[in-house]
Formats: sequence, C-alpha cells, structure tokens
Amino acid sequence: MPVGKDVPRDIGNRSKRRGPRMNSHVAVVIEWNGIGSGLAEKAFTRVVNNYGCLLVSPSEAELQQYLGLTNLATRQATNGMVIWKGAKRDGGWELGVEFVAAESDFWGLDL
Repeated sequence: MPVGKDVPRDIGNRSKRRGPRMNSHVAVVIEWNGIGSGLAEKAFTRVVNNYGCLLVSPSEAELQQYLGLTNLATRQATNGMVIWKGAKRDGGWELGVEFVAAESDFWGLDL
C-alpha cells in the first residue's frame, strides 16, 4: 500500500501504539501556549486516546508547540504538545497532540 504525501514516512516502522484509539468528534478549546495563556479558540478531534489526539485546528501550529486543551463535554483541561502536523483540510489544520501526562478520563470515554 503506497504511503500518502501527508502521512508520516516512518509510519510503517513505528512500534505499536501505547493504547487503543477511538474515532471521536470531541469539541475542545485550544489555549495557545498552555492553559491560562488567554489566547484561545474552538477546535475538534477526529481520533482520541489516553495519550493525546488528532486535533483539527482552525489555526496552524508549529511542531513542539505547547497547547492547553479543554474538553467542552467534561470541562477537564490538560496540556499537550504538537508532535505531528498534517495538511490543512476542510475544517482546519490536522495536528497530532500528545498530552504532557497521560489522562485516562480526559475524554469521558471508555478506551
């Protein structure tokens, strides 16, 4: 199977993921540069797990940029870092975000 242009090239060589993933559209608020920074906007997820998410952001972010995320359903907040940056698609920029600390109940889902 050929690798697409916006799929990381090393995806076939990566070890198994740390935990299960779930396709899930969750509304979140992104706080640029971490929780309490004051600069925030709404976004949503496409895939979630206990270690992070695939986030769709209306604004572009840089790799290794810190973000604060607030789950609008559970009202929980956590910090994460952009570890993968995809292409801009309908709805915004695809960003792989890894939580600074694993959050087993952040999404309010059984994963």
